[in-house]
Amino acid sequence: MSTSIITLRAIEPEDLDLLYRIENDDELWGVGVTNVPYSRYVLHSFLSETTSDIYTDKQVRLVIENEENKVVGLADLMSFDPKNCRAELGLVVMREYRHQGYAREAVLKLQEYALNTLHLHQIYAVIPVDNENSLQLFRRLNYQISAHLKDWLFDGIRYHDALVMQHVLA
Repeated sequence: MSTSIITLRAIEPEDLDLLYRIENDDELWGVGVTNVPYSRYVLHSFLSETTSDIYTDKQVRLVIENEENKVVGLADLMSFDPKNCRAELGLVVMREYRHQGYAREAVLKLQEYALNTLHLHQIYAVIPVDNENSLQLFRRLNYQISAHLKDWLFDGIRYHDALVMQHVLA
């Protein structure tokens, strides 16, 4: 899956350092499902045990590379629900590569994959209400707010509201 701007590829064992860096970035813990650091051992085990089969793992994690083959982030389809033809989209673009169009291209490529390969009906993202950059990105890509979740995300100190933004693919 590639465009002139990005390529999405399967995660490889060589991506351990990238995964370690992203998963242990405490600034991202408020938007994810964890708030503890992961050891290299745990992440290595994840990489060795994942089948990269969304039907088995109920998720697929892809590496985002730019046109110079530099890794700029990670993209996920998770909470895969084949019965109801939907999945949650997760996306992290590393700080130094933000605001360059990579997130937009990654979302568009994930939508294409979700529709044409997985035959999903919809994908959605859970976004903190104060993450204006992400909200703006998903609005521009025609995602609609379908729910306001009160006190949904805990950053270790306080709770934050989140919005579910949903996009019907077909």
